[in-house]
Amino acid sequence: MKKIENLLSTIKKLRGDNGCEWDKKQTSESLIPYLIEEVYEVIDAIDKKNRNNLLEELGDLLIHVLFQCDIANDKKEFNLNDVILVANQKLIERHQHIFSKKEISKNSNWELNKQNIKKRKYRLDGIPINLPSLIKAERLQEKAASAGFDWENINQVWNKMEEEIQELKKAKSKDEIEEEAGDILFTVVNLCRYFNISADNALRKSNYKFLKRFNGIEDQLRNQSKQFENVSMDELNNLWNEQKQII
Repeated sequence: MKKIENLLSTIKKLRGDNGCEWDKKQTSESLIPYLIEEVYEVIDAIDKKNRNNLLEELGDLLIHVLFQCDIANDKKEFNLNDVILVANQKLIERHQHIFSKKEISKNSNWELNKQNIKKRKYRLDGIPINLPSLIKAERLQEKAASAGFDWENINQVWNKMEEEIQELKKAKSKDEIEEEAGDILFTVVNLCRYFNISADNALRKSNYKFLKRFNGIEDQLRNQSKQFENVSMDELNNLWNEQKQII
Protein backbone atom coordinates (compact mmCIF):
# COMPACT_ATOMS: atom_id res chain seq x y z
CA MET A 1 0.00 0.00 0.00
CA LYS A 2 2.97 2.31 0.56
CA LYS A 3 3.66 2.50 -3.18
CA ILE A 4 0.00 3.29 -3.86
CA GLU A 5 0.14 6.05 -1.25
CA ASN A 6 3.27 7.45 -2.92
CA LEU A 7 1.54 7.52 -6.31
CA LEU A 8 -1.55 9.15 -4.80
CA SER A 9 0.69 11.73 -3.11
CA THR A 10 2.28 12.51 -6.50
CA ILE A 11 -1.17 13.04 -8.03
CA LYS A 12 -2.22 15.28 -5.13
CA LYS A 13 0.91 17.38 -5.68
CA LEU A 14 0.19 17.67 -9.41
CA ARG A 15 -3.37 18.81 -8.63
CA GLY A 16 -2.30 21.09 -5.76
CA ASP A 17 -2.01 24.88 -5.75
CA ASN A 18 1.58 24.76 -7.02
CA GLY A 19 0.97 21.83 -9.33
CA CYS A 20 0.52 21.36 -13.07
CA GLU A 21 -2.03 23.67 -14.69
CA TRP A 22 -3.35 20.88 -16.94
CA ASP A 23 -3.80 18.45 -14.05
CA LYS A 24 -5.45 21.07 -11.84
CA LYS A 25 -8.19 21.89 -14.32
CA GLN A 26 -9.19 18.28 -15.03
CA THR A 27 -12.59 16.97 -13.93
CA SER A 28 -14.13 13.51 -13.84
CA GLU A 29 -15.87 14.33 -17.11
CA SER A 30 -12.88 15.86 -18.91
CA LEU A 31 -10.79 12.75 -18.23
CA ILE A 32 -13.27 10.36 -19.88
CA PRO A 33 -11.66 10.40 -23.39
CA TYR A 34 -8.22 9.76 -21.89
CA LEU A 35 -9.59 6.98 -19.67
CA ILE A 36 -11.16 5.25 -22.67
CA GLU A 37 -7.90 5.58 -24.60
CA GLU A 38 -5.93 4.01 -21.74
CA VAL A 39 -8.33 1.06 -21.52
CA TYR A 40 -7.85 0.35 -25.22
CA GLU A 41 -4.08 0.66 -24.87
CA VAL A 42 -4.24 -2.01 -22.17
CA ILE A 43 -6.26 -4.20 -24.55
CA ASP A 44 -3.72 -3.60 -27.34
CA ALA A 45 -0.88 -4.68 -25.06
CA ILE A 46 -2.76 -7.86 -24.12
CA ASP A 47 -3.57 -8.66 -27.76
CA LYS A 48 0.07 -8.16 -28.77
CA LYS A 49 1.26 -10.26 -25.80
CA ASN A 50 3.66 -7.46 -24.90
CA ARG A 51 4.02 -7.90 -21.14
CA ASN A 52 6.36 -4.94 -20.65
CA ASN A 53 3.93 -2.68 -22.47
CA LEU A 54 1.05 -4.17 -20.45
CA LEU A 55 2.86 -3.31 -17.22
CA GLU A 56 3.20 0.30 -18.38
CA GLU A 57 -0.38 0.61 -19.62
CA LEU A 58 -1.84 -0.88 -16.43
CA GLY A 59 0.12 1.80 -14.57
CA ASP A 60 -1.44 4.49 -16.75
CA LEU A 61 -4.89 3.03 -16.04
CA LEU A 62 -4.15 3.01 -12.32
CA ILE A 63 -3.23 6.69 -12.53
CA HIS A 64 -6.72 7.39 -13.87
CA VAL A 65 -8.34 5.45 -11.02
CA LEU A 66 -6.37 7.44 -8.47
CA PHE A 67 -7.04 10.70 -10.33
CA GLN A 68 -10.79 10.07 -10.14
CA CYS A 69 -10.52 9.17 -6.44
CA ASP A 70 -8.60 12.37 -5.67
CA ILE A 71 -11.12 14.52 -7.54
CA ALA A 72 -13.96 12.87 -5.60
CA ASN A 73 -12.06 13.24 -2.33
CA ASP A 74 -11.72 16.99 -2.90
CA LYS A 75 -15.52 17.15 -3.22
CA LYS A 76 -15.88 15.01 -0.05
CA GLU A 77 -17.74 12.34 -2.05
CA PHE A 78 -15.45 9.31 -1.54
CA ASN A 79 -11.77 8.40 -1.48
CA LEU A 80 -9.50 5.53 -2.51
CA ASN A 81 -10.17 3.60 0.71
CA ASP A 82 -13.91 3.76 0.03
CA VAL A 83 -13.39 2.39 -3.49
CA ILE A 84 -11.23 -0.48 -2.18
CA LEU A 85 -13.78 -1.27 0.56
CA VAL A 86 -16.72 -1.40 -1.87
CA ALA A 87 -14.74 -3.50 -4.37
CA ASN A 88 -13.76 -6.00 -1.68
CA GLN A 89 -17.33 -6.24 -0.36
CA LYS A 90 -18.63 -6.82 -3.87
CA LEU A 91 -16.20 -9.68 -4.47
CA ILE A 92 -17.18 -11.35 -1.20
CA GLU A 93 -20.92 -10.91 -1.83
CA ARG A 94 -20.57 -12.45 -5.29
CA HIS A 95 -18.62 -15.44 -3.97
CA GLN A 96 -20.46 -16.40 -0.80
CA HIS A 97 -19.85 -20.07 -1.58
CA ILE A 98 -16.14 -19.33 -1.07
CA PHE A 99 -16.10 -16.86 1.82
CA SER A 100 -19.10 -17.98 3.90
CA LYS A 101 -19.21 -21.63 2.75
CA LYS A 102 -22.86 -20.99 1.93
CA GLU A 103 -24.38 -23.60 -0.34
CA ILE A 104 -25.39 -22.14 -3.68
CA SER A 105 -28.33 -23.80 -5.38
CA LYS A 106 -27.69 -25.08 -8.89
CA ASN A 107 -30.88 -23.26 -9.85
CA SER A 108 -29.63 -19.96 -8.43
CA ASN A 109 -29.84 -17.19 -11.03
CA TRP A 110 -27.03 -14.67 -10.62
CA GLU A 111 -28.60 -12.04 -12.86
CA LEU A 112 -31.92 -12.26 -10.98
CA ASN A 113 -30.14 -12.08 -7.63
CA LYS A 114 -28.22 -9.01 -8.77
CA GLN A 115 -31.42 -7.39 -10.02
CA ASN A 116 -32.98 -7.85 -6.59
CA ILE A 117 -29.89 -6.67 -4.70
CA LYS A 118 -29.57 -3.51 -6.78
CA LYS A 119 -33.36 -3.02 -6.87
CA ARG A 120 -33.42 -2.77 -10.66
CA LYS A 121 -36.82 -2.48 -12.33
CA TYR A 122 -35.93 -4.46 -15.45
CA ARG A 123 -33.80 -7.54 -16.04
CA LEU A 124 -31.77 -5.74 -18.74
CA ASP A 125 -30.98 -2.74 -16.54
CA GLY A 126 -27.41 -2.18 -15.40
CA ILE A 127 -25.67 -2.34 -18.79
CA PRO A 128 -23.64 0.87 -19.34
CA ILE A 129 -25.20 3.18 -21.94
CA ASN A 130 -21.87 3.90 -23.65
CA LEU A 131 -20.63 0.31 -23.78
CA PRO A 132 -19.32 -0.53 -27.29
CA SER A 133 -22.24 -1.85 -29.33
CA LEU A 134 -20.92 -5.37 -29.94
CA ILE A 135 -20.16 -5.88 -26.25
CA LYS A 136 -23.51 -4.35 -25.30
CA ALA A 137 -25.34 -6.74 -27.64
CA GLU A 138 -23.53 -9.67 -26.03
CA ARG A 139 -24.44 -8.52 -22.50
CA LEU A 140 -28.08 -7.96 -23.52
CA GLN A 141 -28.25 -11.47 -24.93
CA GLU A 142 -26.58 -13.01 -21.87
CA LYS A 143 -29.01 -11.29 -19.51
CA ALA A 144 -32.00 -12.26 -21.65
CA ALA A 145 -30.75 -15.86 -21.79
CA SER A 146 -30.49 -15.94 -17.99
CA ALA A 147 -34.23 -15.18 -17.93
CA GLY A 148 -34.88 -18.15 -20.23
CA PHE A 149 -35.29 -16.02 -23.38
CA ASP A 150 -32.85 -17.76 -25.71
CA TRP A 151 -32.59 -19.99 -28.75
CA GLU A 152 -32.95 -23.70 -28.03
CA ASN A 153 -30.13 -24.71 -30.36
CA ILE A 154 -27.60 -23.24 -32.76
CA ASN A 155 -29.56 -24.29 -35.85
CA GLN A 156 -32.21 -21.76 -34.89
CA VAL A 157 -29.54 -19.06 -34.85
CA TRP A 158 -28.31 -20.10 -38.31
CA ASN A 159 -31.90 -19.94 -39.57
CA LYS A 160 -32.32 -16.50 -38.05
CA MET A 161 -29.13 -15.36 -39.78
CA GLU A 162 -30.42 -16.53 -43.17
CA GLU A 163 -33.76 -14.82 -42.50
CA GLU A 164 -32.06 -11.52 -41.65
CA ILE A 165 -29.84 -11.69 -44.75
CA GLN A 166 -32.90 -12.14 -46.95
CA GLU A 167 -34.60 -9.18 -45.26
CA LEU A 168 -31.52 -7.03 -45.89
CA LYS A 169 -31.55 -7.99 -49.57
CA LYS A 170 -35.18 -6.86 -49.80
CA ALA A 171 -34.65 -3.58 -47.94
CA LYS A 172 -35.10 -0.45 -50.06
CA SER A 173 -34.63 2.74 -48.06
CA LYS A 174 -31.49 3.69 -46.15
CA ASP A 175 -33.39 3.38 -42.85
CA GLU A 176 -34.56 -0.14 -43.76
CA ILE A 177 -31.06 -1.17 -44.80
CA GLU A 178 -29.61 0.21 -41.56
CA GLU A 179 -32.20 -1.62 -39.47
CA GLU A 180 -31.71 -4.95 -41.21
CA ALA A 181 -27.92 -4.62 -41.14
CA GLY A 182 -28.17 -4.03 -37.39
CA ASP A 183 -30.31 -7.15 -37.02
CA ILE A 184 -27.66 -9.18 -38.85
CA LEU A 185 -24.91 -7.86 -36.57
CA PHE A 186 -27.04 -8.66 -33.52
CA THR A 187 -27.55 -12.21 -34.82
CA VAL A 188 -23.81 -12.60 -35.49
CA VAL A 189 -23.18 -11.72 -31.84
CA ASN A 190 -25.70 -14.43 -30.88
CA LEU A 191 -23.89 -16.91 -33.08
CA CYS A 192 -20.55 -16.05 -31.49
CA ARG A 193 -22.11 -16.46 -28.06
CA TYR A 194 -23.17 -20.01 -28.94
CA PHE A 195 -19.58 -20.80 -29.91
CA ASN A 196 -18.41 -19.20 -26.63
CA ILE A 197 -16.59 -16.50 -28.60
CA SER A 198 -16.55 -12.78 -27.88
CA ALA A 199 -17.83 -11.02 -31.01
CA ASP A 200 -15.86 -7.92 -30.07
CA ASN A 201 -12.63 -9.91 -29.72
CA ALA A 202 -13.28 -11.70 -33.01
CA LEU A 203 -13.85 -8.44 -34.89
CA ARG A 204 -10.86 -6.76 -33.25
CA LYS A 205 -8.61 -9.62 -34.39
CA SER A 206 -10.05 -9.45 -37.91
CA ASN A 207 -9.41 -5.69 -37.98
CA TYR A 208 -5.81 -6.29 -36.95
CA LYS A 209 -5.42 -9.04 -39.57
CA PHE A 210 -6.79 -6.76 -42.29
CA LEU A 211 -4.46 -3.97 -41.18
CA LYS A 212 -1.40 -6.22 -41.33
CA ARG A 213 -2.31 -7.60 -44.76
CA PHE A 214 -3.11 -4.18 -46.21
CA ASN A 215 0.16 -2.77 -44.87
CA GLY A 216 1.91 -5.78 -46.38
CA ILE A 217 0.47 -4.94 -49.80
CA GLU A 218 1.62 -1.34 -49.40
CA ASP A 219 5.15 -2.52 -48.55
CA GLN A 220 5.18 -4.69 -51.68
CA LEU A 221 4.00 -1.80 -53.85
CA ARG A 222 6.56 0.54 -52.31
CA ASN A 223 9.32 -1.94 -53.10
CA GLN A 224 8.14 -1.81 -56.73
CA SER A 225 7.93 2.00 -56.68
CA LYS A 226 4.16 1.77 -57.15
CA GLN A 227 1.08 3.19 -55.42
CA PHE A 228 -2.42 1.80 -54.93
CA GLU A 229 -3.92 4.31 -57.34
CA ASN A 230 -1.71 3.11 -60.20
CA VAL A 231 -2.35 -0.63 -59.85
CA SER A 232 -5.23 -2.68 -61.27
CA MET A 233 -7.71 -4.44 -59.01
CA ASP A 234 -6.55 -7.79 -60.38
CA GLU A 235 -2.98 -7.10 -59.29
CA LEU A 236 -4.18 -5.91 -55.86
CA ASN A 237 -6.19 -9.11 -55.45
CA ASN A 238 -3.10 -11.16 -56.31
CA LEU A 239 -1.06 -9.24 -53.74
CA TRP A 240 -3.85 -9.72 -51.20
CA ASN A 241 -3.83 -13.47 -51.78
CA GLU A 242 -0.07 -13.48 -51.26
CA GLN A 243 -0.52 -11.70 -47.93
CA LYS A 244 -3.14 -14.27 -46.90
CA GLN A 245 -0.47 -16.95 -47.23
CA ILE A 246 1.78 -14.95 -44.90
CA ILE A 247 -0.71 -13.60 -42.35
